[in-house]
Amino acid sequence: MKNEMCLEFSSVSENEAFARVTVGSFIAQIDPTMDELTEIKTVVSEAVTNSIIHGYNNDPNQKIVISCAIIEEEIELTIKDFGIGIGDIEEARQPLYTSKPDMERSGMGFTIIENFMDTVEVLSAPDKGTTVHMTKQLAKTKSVCK
Repeated sequence: MKNEMCLEFSSVSENEAFARVTVGSFIAQIDPTMDELTEIKTVVSEAVTNSIIHGYNNDPNQKIVISCAIIEEEIELTIKDFGIGIGDIEEARQPLYTSKPDMERSGMGFTIIENFMDTVEVLSAPDKGTTVHMTKQLAKTKSVCK
């Protein structure tokens, strides 16, 4: 089975929860475990928050795009902004790195994303935005009801 969805929304912090719930609802059709669902929703939160805070500097007049595909038991998830971009992707992916230390940011966004997903690809260019493409293979679960 292959199924896809695409979502575009304003870069306001209130939409982070909307994005989490939307992706969670979409992937629920293939019956992920609670841990898998929680991990994917957390990844969505981290990436969307990065777009809002770092990509757009909290400018609510911008857009974030999420696309998600289900192919058998694999999730392909892409979160894209059109903001300021990342100058040094490798530096940004280091644990505890933050471009906003004055905001008391933990700098763990990419680390969390990398720990919860099987693959993570970050594409970015200054003033062109950032795209985070991720995949996760879900465990095949069997129903305990007979």
